[in-house]
Amino acid sequence: MWKQKIIKTERGDFEIFEAGNGEPLCVTHLYREFNERGYHFADRFVDDFKVYLVNLKETGNSTEISDEVELSMSETSKDLEAIRSALGYDSWNFAGHSTGGMLGLVYAADHLNSLKRLIVGGASATNGYVEHQESIYSDRNPLNNRLKEVFSILKSDDATKEECVQAGREWKEMSLNDPSRYDEYFSKPSGGKVVPKRLDYYSYTELPTYDIREDISRIKTPTIVFCGRYDSQCPFVYSEEIFNLVPNSTFYIFENSNHSPHLEEQEKFSGMVKDSFHLV
Repeated sequence: MWKQKIIKTERGDFEIFEAGNGEPLCVTHLYREFNERGYHFADRFVDDFKVYLVNLKETGNSTEISDEVELSMSETSKDLEAIRSALGYDSWNFAGHSTGGMLGLVYAADHLNSLKRLIVGGASATNGYVEHQESIYSDRNPLNNRLKEVFSILKSDDATKEECVQAGREWKEMSLNDPSRYDEYFSKPSGGKVVPKRLDYYSYTELPTYDIREDISRIKTPTIVFCGRYDSQCPFVYSEEIFNLVPNSTFYIFENSNHSPHLEEQEKFSGMVKDSFHLV
């Protein structure tokens, strides 16, 4: 179990969960909420880092917003800076997956001296991924119609808990290279519940104009970019683009993975995490 703390900062109070030992590493996701059970992605780092799993504003017991702009990646990266400062670190590391990775890129571009290492995967530097035919978010993808039905269930006030659990499972199965291994991958209880308010802000306010390609070219932080070859959320070409744009970056390709190499190829992923110590 992860240890819960409330960190008071100049930008509000933030609930965090700690585990592991070593150099400090921040892990979070743009629209998910965590608890003492941790998070499957964050779990992969506790053997090598002291991990701080952060509940952003409007998640868990963290501060609520007074203005919707506080949900943006730019403002959220300022919150991460305030947390780093409150914890007493001159710099720390960051690891993010999916929109957590996108947030990490914004953080590294906006705060050039705050990160020692950056690890991002299954991400994109532009909103183009939602129109790519290999993405389940695209109208051109054969799974898209069913995905929309899944989202409707997850957002419905009338859906039963069992229906929501099944819908969440189906969304995850669409993002696995081998869906038959679902029970194996997700046998360990984990946090990471979707927070609709943050997801909606990202989907309807930030995503329509999201393009940080120019910004990330100024990142100074030694960076690992990783992606599953068959990523069905943010297709492979978008991670490849990040790698080509971010100076001093290394690209790890997981040939037998979809969107979650940290579950689908755990041993290779753990090797990548250990390799990160050679970046600096």
